[in-house]
Amino acid sequence: MCYPRIVVRLSACVLLLSAGVSQGEAPIIPPAPAIAASSYVLVDADTQKILVQQNVNESLPPASLTKIMTSYVAAVEMDAGRLSPTEMVPVSVNAWKTPGSRMFIRESSSVSVSDLVKGIIIQSGNDASVAIAEHIAGSEGAFADMMNQQAVQLGMTSSQFQNATGLPAEGHYTSAWDLVLLTRSLIKRFPESYSNYGQRSFTHNDIEQPNRNRLLWRDRTVDGVKTGHTEEAGYCLVASAERDGMRLISVVMGTKSDEARMRESQKLLSYGFRYFETQKVYDADVALKTADLWYGEADTVELGLKEEVLVTIPRGSYDSLDAELKVRKVIEAPISAGDELGELRLKLHGDVVHRAPLHALVDVPEAGMFSRLWDFVVLFFKQLISGE
Repeated sequence: MCYPRIVVRLSACVLLLSAGVSQGEAPIIPPAPAIAASSYVLVDADTQKILVQQNVNESLPPASLTKIMTSYVAAVEMDAGRLSPTEMVPVSVNAWKTPGSRMFIRESSSVSVSDLVKGIIIQSGNDASVAIAEHIAGSEGAFADMMNQQAVQLGMTSSQFQNATGLPAEGHYTSAWDLVLLTRSLIKRFPESYSNYGQRSFTHNDIEQPNRNRLLWRDRTVDGVKTGHTEEAGYCLVASAERDGMRLISVVMGTKSDEARMRESQKLLSYGFRYFETQKVYDADVALKTADLWYGEADTVELGLKEEVLVTIPRGSYDSLDAELKVRKVIEAPISAGDELGELRLKLHGDVVHRAPLHALVDVPEAGMFSRLWDFVVLFFKQLISGE
């Protein structure tokens, strides 16, 4: 991989050790398309870079977008071993009578967890949602408490759930950004569960129903996520697609029709893929800088990153990235691997587009007394001469 050229800076008075590179011309990016929705957002799933947004934190009724959280809680329970995909779930009268979109499960029958999850995701079954909620938590109200606890853990600060279906209820709401956080976690943490969202149809009780997300047919790179509609919420859609290793998540809430939510989502995804790219700039645990070390058994310590660095930038601008390392001016032993000793800053046309802490990659113990005394003398005169 060809890395951006590095400009190394020492913190304190910030001493420049090598010259930067020329910036080049910034690519021309048109304005984001006009989106006919009350709230919307387009985000890169890996970097969480927001590419387009409007009213992104506004709390709104989510309709069946709620079921993303319903399936997420089920996935958490299966991952923890408290729920099995083959486990049979008894269908209560309450679940069977739930109004709205249905999986058509029968009262007093038993349905596997795996089939119920497909009924929730693909067929948007309110009956399936209530059945699995009752099975997991004992009641739909208790399950809603679990949903809200998961929302807190995910940082969904503009959400509150009252039921597992998304049927209208006072105090039941979420936001476009919170749905991004939920969907991103679902994709990354539970890829097997997420794969259900790309299934185009599902049959239960000899009734085949198509996935309501018609983008699955319009765009082969789209593999999810979920539609929602009530009179209060309007037509909503969370969509996700992956092209050439770049995954985008779009959310539109409050559009006027099924066709509108498809069209506006497609506009967002097309804009993001056409004008932006996500690149891996650095790997984790690779030495980016060897810094001087005082009072240690070694004279230097290697600095790198705990996590790989990905950036979402205008397409075609990768060669214009500059990397600046700000390193602590005086680093003293003992050093433990993972100690934060500086910062990486990635700049594009003079603007900082990413920051990440620099960490020691290895342990360096403190040296013996005489070696430390010698370093003290050398460092004292060095600072005296430089006036630092």
